[in-house]
Amino acid sequence: MAHHTYVHGYSARESERLSDQAQTLTNLLHDDTRYPTGSRVLEAGCGIGAQTVILAKNSPGALITSVDISEESLKRAEEKIRQEGITNVTFRQGDIFRLPFEPGSFDHIFVCFVLEHLAEPQRALKQLRPLLKEGGTLTVIEGDHGSTFFHPESEDAHRAVQCLVTLQQQIGGNALIGRELYPLVTGAGYTDVQVSPRMVYADASRPAMVEGFTKLTFTAMVEGVGPEVLKQGLMSRDEWERGIAALYRTAEADGIFCYTFFKATARR
Repeated sequence: MAHHTYVHGYSARESERLSDQAQTLTNLLHDDTRYPTGSRVLEAGCGIGAQTVILAKNSPGALITSVDISEESLKRAEEKIRQEGITNVTFRQGDIFRLPFEPGSFDHIFVCFVLEHLAEPQRALKQLRPLLKEGGTLTVIEGDHGSTFFHPESEDAHRAVQCLVTLQQQIGGNALIGRELYPLVTGAGYTDVQVSPRMVYADASRPAMVEGFTKLTFTAMVEGVGPEVLKQGLMSRDEWERGIAALYRTAEADGIFCYTFFKATARR
């Protein structure tokens, strides 16, 4: 079904990229998400468990149920959690639009890098809402590829990023969804909606961010759609290669790379 297509594919390299991304961004995105002991948390769309590990470690006393539509991803997530010796997570296969839980089953719902892949993100949020008990919280984190800027400047690099936005659009997703979180969450009926932008800023004084985000997360992600870009003729091979080289160039000693994630919290 269209709304389950994942633009980045499911390769081993992609799994590695998702883990790099999660680790690099732990403090920036997750530090202020901690759930009390005994609270029931639903992670909707856990993928291969990259965020699950962080969630579980930040809230060791919470009871986390992590759901994904892909059996293959769930298998990898379970392996990851077992390797880390984490015991407070249960995995279930399920479709975010038809989850098999009773109303009011959860104190908190966590959704990270999921809405960008759905054709009907607001409907997903609406379907999740009854699963929260009164006053329960929702946390949503999404990126926005339109927030990418860097030095040295490169037209080809901007076009390469735009190709990813275009491809994601073609399969029903939205790589610019970060900026829409406030109206999406509010429109789905939640209250007390607060959005905080989290900017990734990488320069040579922050080598871990340059390596973990500029190279291994962002540029690797753009580079990954190269075959499809060339197949569709969105850019010529020369332009594409220049664009990717220019993104890697921003990771050098005088380079700068910026990107903004958006984190929304709300209540039922």
